[in-house]
Amino acid sequence: MATIKDIAKLTGVSCTTVSNVIHGRTGRVSAETIEKVNRAIKELNYVPNMSARSLVSNSSKVIGMINHIIPKNQASFMDDPFQSSFTGAIERALRENGYYLMLRTVETSDELMAFLRNWNVDGLFFTGVFKDRFFDVLSTLNIPIVFIDSYVHHPNFCNVGLEDFKGSYTATKHLIDHGHRRIGFVSPTIRDGGVLQERFYGYKAALTESSIPFDKQIVFESEMDLESCFAVSEEIARHPDITGLVVTADIMAAGIMAGLRKLGRKVPDDISIIGFDDIPLCRMLTPTLTTIHQDIHLKGEHAVNLMLQKLEGKEPETAEVILPTYLVERESVRTIKPDSKSGYGSLVTETPPF
Repeated sequence: MATIKDIAKLTGVSCTTVSNVIHGRTGRVSAETIEKVNRAIKELNYVPNMSARSLVSNSSKVIGMINHIIPKNQASFMDDPFQSSFTGAIERALRENGYYLMLRTVETSDELMAFLRNWNVDGLFFTGVFKDRFFDVLSTLNIPIVFIDSYVHHPNFCNVGLEDFKGSYTATKHLIDHGHRRIGFVSPTIRDGGVLQERFYGYKAALTESSIPFDKQIVFESEMDLESCFAVSEEIARHPDITGLVVTADIMAAGIMAGLRKLGRKVPDDISIIGFDDIPLCRMLTPTLTTIHQDIHLKGEHAVNLMLQKLEGKEPETAEVILPTYLVERESVRTIKPDSKSGYGSLVTETPPF
């Protein structure tokens, strides 16, 4: 493997000059020398030794992204297109600033500490953090940390989140405004102090505001893989009085739509569905999915900006960024009118525009 000494020998310049060119410190290096060094780098197939650079500068230029949301089945959290898009947004923003992203799923604080002993990361992003033993360990770390979608607060940590309560409230209210009264709620396991709990609270608040009784029998929990979505579709189908569903993730809404279709139930003719996230898949489904929009790429940019400020030793002006949500109307919600016999409603022909 080629070294800086090999490049210096080939070009006839000092090792210091070669190092300056490699690291972009070219203020006192002539254009001719820069070209000569870069040509030698290419000719010798030189690859920088990141471990050595890390030891010298005490910076690896690597930021870890730790997922603490462990699916109950064997599915990966990256199977969710939202997570894939968000991770891509983080990676791109870091790359543009000269950093690398390392992705890791850890279940326990012991796994986290083992990861940190083995990898010299400059900072950490965390998803799926709650007020528990895992968080207690995090609070002892002396490293820049940015939470994603967390409702756990600590003066040392930043967070980029979302209007989760408002988004779910808006989805439920939209169904109510279109005549629905029996509205189910579908989500992965709801934990205290988390995003899904806030979305559940938003759903309940919209029902209460419209004097619609809350019924825990039509609150369903499921994993987001297709098999689990098919299973929860069967549970939903056993409640034929349900006319609308609020689902906390688009990928889960898509799976439920497929499951209901297999059971002979049509969306939105038999049941209306609203998702959450507004991933590109929403526009590929038939019917297209009405959903709550969040700006995935902007969330990634804000998270990286907060991380960069902390890496530079700066105190961010705000430790928490909460991004807005809004409803995107498509074809998966139908208007119903009151039915004097059932009290729930009957379908009318109008469907919202694309």
